[in-house]
Amino acid sequence: MALATPISRPAMRLAGWLGFIVGALHGMAGLTAAGSEFAAYAQRNFQQAQARYQQVPADLPAAWQFGRACFDLAEFATNNAGRASLAEQGIAACRLAVERDSNSAPAHYYLAMNLGQLARTKGLSALKLVDQMEWEFSRARDLDEHLDWAGPDRNLGLLYLDAPAIGSIGSRTGERILASHELQTLEAVWPAARTNFVGEAWAASWADWEPRLKKLKKRIEEHAKSFGTPREKP
Repeated sequence: MALATPISRPAMRLAGWLGFIVGALHGMAGLTAAGSEFAAYAQRNFQQAQARYQQVPADLPAAWQFGRACFDLAEFATNNAGRASLAEQGIAACRLAVERDSNSAPAHYYLAMNLGQLARTKGLSALKLVDQMEWEFSRARDLDEHLDWAGPDRNLGLLYLDAPAIGSIGSRTGERILASHELQTLEAVWPAARTNFVGEAWAASWADWEPRLKKLKKRIEEHAKSFGTPREKP
């Protein structure tokens, strides 16, 4: 499950996968027009980040922060043209940042995020972007595994889990017992997260996380029922 932070922000089957992946990357999947206030917040952030970037285009943080803002606003684009335009702006800014400092974890990270947004607009041709996303997330992880609450690792996990297994990087194998244990850990820290991650910057994320947690619990419970519980030894 993706965690977004106020300093952060993938034929039919392929299109659906891309839509899920990119939304999940940043904790905004499933948001609808009812979340107009979230879109307004993303718009304000975009305008502010754009102004800073235009004022000091050589500034590394300004570049990747603009890339982050492009990704966030692209989540609320109403058509492919708008989403692609924002993604391409974010990609350009982050590529420039990477050129200035190849060891900038945020630049690689938000470059991958915007590549994901662009992939949503490309149909089957998006497959060629998947490898780029994987490389950029891996590079970001190598540079800073804690970035965006371990965002590179979490997003790589989503790519491997949900990408098409044929002709791409996906894998359908999983450690379901471990997933159950991790769910217990997640539920243990959930109340504290609900208390600490508050305010306008987190509203859109919680609107996604709550139903995502319910869906995850349901899937794990259904799997447990289908296999039954192990018999106790006599």
